[in-house]
Amino acid sequence: MVDVAALLEDFAAECADLDRILGPLPAAEWSRATPAPGWTISHQIAHLTWTDDVASLSATDDAAFAELVLAALPRAATFVDEAAAEAATTPPGELLERWRRGRAALAEALLAVPAGTKLSWFGPPMSPASMVTARLMETWAHGQDVADALGVTRTPTARLRTIAHIGVRTRNFAYAVHDRPVPAEEFRVELTAPDGTVWSWGPESASQRVTGPAVDFCLRVTQRRHLDDLALEATGADAREWLTIAQAFAGPAGSGRTAGQFA
Repeated sequence: MVDVAALLEDFAAECADLDRILGPLPAAEWSRATPAPGWTISHQIAHLTWTDDVASLSATDDAAFAELVLAALPRAATFVDEAAAEAATTPPGELLERWRRGRAALAEALLAVPAGTKLSWFGPPMSPASMVTARLMETWAHGQDVADALGVTRTPTARLRTIAHIGVRTRNFAYAVHDRPVPAEEFRVELTAPDGTVWSWGPESASQRVTGPAVDFCLRVTQRRHLDDLALEATGADAREWLTIAQAFAGPAGSGRTAGQFA
């Protein structure tokens, strides 16, 4: 059984790391542009806040969540950006407090979900554990955008393992969203963790392999760095192709970042 409480502790820690950057940030700095085109720091936190709130709704009121999805269908390609833009107009101090309250409410809601329950989402239904890991991944990824905007270097942690796991598990999704055939063979992924140990997935005998630092793999699958700027190595044509399209997040293919953007 997956320990949802332990995952929520990691989620809380990831949020706290980002909060330590945002807490002392002057209000004027929240309008600073981030690497995501058209998104300021306020947009990034507005998006996290909105998504945490919607996840809480799914965990507490499935009918209300279904109504939200139905209302969003006519503007399916834009409603997430629209929600971020609307919430980004909130004064920074108020937005920060709303994010803090929302993530705490989400943790409480997910802990109360009965074992075995699947939560409705914009894609396939998810278990509470999957919902937590998705929120951790997004918090880390959007936190990277904030850190990049401010020139802050973050210290990698063992929480990257959850994000890397999502990146590995979404291999087939990345091919599907790019309308490409999924390789039949499983890949071997070996990543060096922040403490120097190795995290691995897939059969040891696989001919298609990806190796490198875990943080670089996470930056790639969240499309926060261009492949050329990372110390990842791919063995085999299929593995190399995967790294060019890897995508741990739901939705359409992202545009990613340009080579040398953070040099």
